[in-house]
Amino acid sequence: MHEAIPQRGGLSRRAVLAAGLTAGAVAALGVAGPAAASDTSAHRFATPVKSVRPRFRWWWPDGLVDPDEIAREIDQIADAGFGGVEIAAVHHSIKDKSVLDTAHHGWGSGPWREGVEAALRRAARRGLTVDLTLGPSWPVAVPGLTPDDEAAAKELAHGRAALTGGSTYRGPVPPPVHAPAAGVTRQQLLAVQAARVEPAHSTRKETGLDLASVQDLTATVTDGALTWTAPEGGDWVLISSWVRGSGQQPESGPHSAPAAYAVDHFSPAGTTAVTSYWRDRILTPSVRRLLRAAGGSFFEDSVELETEGLTWTFLLPEAFEEHTGRPLLPYLPALLLDKGNQVFAYEAQSTRQIRHDFWETVSGLFNRNHLTALRDWAHTLGMTLRSQPYGLQTDAIASAALLDIPEGESLGFKNLDDYRCLAGGRDMAGRTVLSCEAGAYNGSAYSTTWDRFLRTMGGAYAAGVNQTVVHGFSYATAPGVNWPGFAAFSPYNGTAGYGESWGPRQPTWRHVEDIAGYLGRVHQVLQSGTARADVAVFRQTGYTATGIGASWFTATGVPLGWSHQFLSGPLLDLPSATVSRGRLAPEGPAYKALFVEGDFFYGSTPTLAVEDARKILALAEAGLPVVVFGAFDQALTPGVPDQGETDRLRDLLARLLALPHVVRVTDKAAVGDALAGLGVRADVRHATSSTLVNAHRVTADADFYYLCNGKHAETVKPPVAAIDHDVTLRRTHGARTVPYLLDPWTGEATRLARYTEDGDDITLRVTLQPGQTMIVALGRPGLFGDRHGHSPHAETTDADSVLFTERGLTVRARTAGTWTTRLSQGRTVTTRTPAVPAPITPVRWELDVEDWYPGPEPTRTERVRRGLTLDTLRPWSQIPELADSAGIGRYRTTVTLPADWTPAHGAELELGQVSDTFRISVNGRRLPAADRLHPVVDLGPFLRRGDNTIEIEVATPLVNRLRVAQPTVFGAVARQDHGLVGPVRLVPYVEAAVR
Repeated sequence: MHEAIPQRGGLSRRAVLAAGLTAGAVAALGVAGPAAASDTSAHRFATPVKSVRPRFRWWWPDGLVDPDEIAREIDQIADAGFGGVEIAAVHHSIKDKSVLDTAHHGWGSGPWREGVEAALRRAARRGLTVDLTLGPSWPVAVPGLTPDDEAAAKELAHGRAALTGGSTYRGPVPPPVHAPAAGVTRQQLLAVQAARVEPAHSTRKETGLDLASVQDLTATVTDGALTWTAPEGGDWVLISSWVRGSGQQPESGPHSAPAAYAVDHFSPAGTTAVTSYWRDRILTPSVRRLLRAAGGSFFEDSVELETEGLTWTFLLPEAFEEHTGRPLLPYLPALLLDKGNQVFAYEAQSTRQIRHDFWETVSGLFNRNHLTALRDWAHTLGMTLRSQPYGLQTDAIASAALLDIPEGESLGFKNLDDYRCLAGGRDMAGRTVLSCEAGAYNGSAYSTTWDRFLRTMGGAYAAGVNQTVVHGFSYATAPGVNWPGFAAFSPYNGTAGYGESWGPRQPTWRHVEDIAGYLGRVHQVLQSGTARADVAVFRQTGYTATGIGASWFTATGVPLGWSHQFLSGPLLDLPSATVSRGRLAPEGPAYKALFVEGDFFYGSTPTLAVEDARKILALAEAGLPVVVFGAFDQALTPGVPDQGETDRLRDLLARLLALPHVVRVTDKAAVGDALAGLGVRADVRHATSSTLVNAHRVTADADFYYLCNGKHAETVKPPVAAIDHDVTLRRTHGARTVPYLLDPWTGEATRLARYTEDGDDITLRVTLQPGQTMIVALGRPGLFGDRHGHSPHAETTDADSVLFTERGLTVRARTAGTWTTRLSQGRTVTTRTPAVPAPITPVRWELDVEDWYPGPEPTRTERVRRGLTLDTLRPWSQIPELADSAGIGRYRTTVTLPADWTPAHGAELELGQVSDTFRISVNGRRLPAADRLHPVVDLGPFLRRGDNTIEIEVATPLVNRLRVAQPTVFGAVARQDHGLVGPVRLVPYVEAAVR
């Protein structure tokens, strides 16, 4: 299984790669490539440049890697059609960390650097780019940092003591309710406060307090002790707040010697600790040169700062007062956390406003001192910053606008609206890429199928994702691992674990170039030109990874074709936040309307900051249609208001609501009518509610519509069903454009032959299986090199289908008959077709199996050949000789076509159920890649009269073999039904030109 792969290709050109990441509209598919100026649009679609191809998260056991193996794995990834890797130190599967020898082979060590250099050197030769995580695992951490250091992550821990009115407290300041983490040796008292308990403000978990009663006793503390008498009447509580290191280490450590500790993500000190470590320990002259040649991005995973208290930084009190004009300490009790739960609360409205102000302050520190500082540092090295800017209660929408490449994840995101939050920031900032950590599934190691992956990602692409970082590719080996080699997350706590370890260890790797080609073509389209969305939804609180959507749009608008993105307040300060011809950000997403609703994160309260209200008013006065949902005539500020601030807010909103193109609704069912009344229409429309989701990109020459029969969330039930209905698409380049179907599996671009036109609208039929995608380009005739650009098309036909072929406009039918077609010129034409053979169901199959077994070493696989004759297709799990098998099966059958078979005849091969990947050959000729989610293949010109040999090569996951090879880890996994199950049918057709 450890095979040396021959090298190909010469040196990469970093300028070409960088251009591919940010290119705008160049011809029709505007992602720049080496031959973009002279190549046709069809060729650019068929052969996507490497910069847009999918990438792998590449898991290493820290620095315990061999440079030769690193180079070999880069070759494997390049040969499979992928465009880059992200090196990540992840080894949750290794419980005995001592075998990794962090003292000599830890993250950042000499061997780790040698591995990185080997990766960069080979990547430069192969035209790939290499991303690097900012620290070992996550969150970002620095070896040698101690929890007590200024740059280390901090927590605010609290202590408490209850008193009755009139009683006296004498003794040490109440200590924290939780002991410090290991390695934390110091803590600093921030404040001691007293407050009267107010039961009316209590909740199930929170003790209610009277805000007006809060007293600061910090100055009375002497030698760590306190004496204080509570006023008469009611119960009181003493609250101490202590700042100390959180002591958090990166996941699944240790990764280094000395150990690494998480940095403060909100202060310049934390960022400086990261950049200084890279400068002093990693960025040798050689590494710097190689980063310029093949480096891509520095990467930061989601912000998973863990503490039993409140995430903190020493800068917070000053930053809060600067941001709000008020001191933080009186509000502090309402902010304290205990294992993620709030401890105290004031009156509900005040508490909401206090917490909003606090987390808005934290968000500003995170975006300014962490993300922006790291991004700017990355640029000095010729790198970009890719980050998952969520995990805390911070404005991830604003963060996405700051990042070179924001990223989401298919495992942690609840639904498509989580991606739409990040897409709004990306597009308002004029950036191109929204990345996704893709394909991690709990308990599915070595049983993940590519069709599951494609179903997951189909909807994400419609929501704005256009780069895929596949989770993931594991380095070959590590001490003590079992076949088929080292895997980052398997075993995981004794079970199969997370994600998948793709690579040559997998039988499906034989066909993975087809998957890479499909993903690359989808990315190529979705990184072309500029994204467009119908409506901007203004979000009061810019969190993501929450699953919270938009009123009406998520549940009703999207099923009717509407598209939306989310904006938060800081995005209205961007240069793009202007209005022209009734569009917000006219050179970017060109939103047709702004939708403002209450804050979902605080009970849908109608809130709006005064500055945001002023900006929205200015946009509306410039001509932007606005729909306001809720009681905004009684709106409140999201934070604690200054004197008269609420009145100023309501005055601004009164002026807003008085404008003729601003509508307020109080019933979410009325949103659609409100938009219609404002003259706002979606770019994609269908009369029937549907699971169809879409993305729209506009280049200088064409509109690109990505359509997917997807679902809002992985957990939605019932499952998505097949759809078959008309869809209307808006043309932004005028009525002279015609529709093309771009097949992301084969790379073919063909002009669609049946549709109707009405001004700037084109209506066509969309028929998609669950998860299946369709890409339509609306461009000038001949844009994709076809010869039918000015030919009339069909508007209706009663034939099975109509298409353009070398014969011109052609009908296709599965039976003999006379067919009527109405042409776009107004003529109606009849076409006769001759007899067609009946569908054929092969009854005998020869199956040649390459059965995979553990070899003599963890990275080697034995392949045993088996031959079977099948009279009935069944999954391998139901064939006694193959019940626990995994590998590659080649199914062969012969079909005989009659003597009157002509070149006008053809046939579609319906595979039925097949798992996992497959390829088809007819009479010894391999066909182009086929749609994994709709396994129906046109065999057209490959068939002939008489006998025809059809071969279907199927590759399976490894899990059935692992169930018996490693029963302690995989034995609990149910035996999977893989192989060609069918029913398989050959369905002949005949074609005739429309004259």
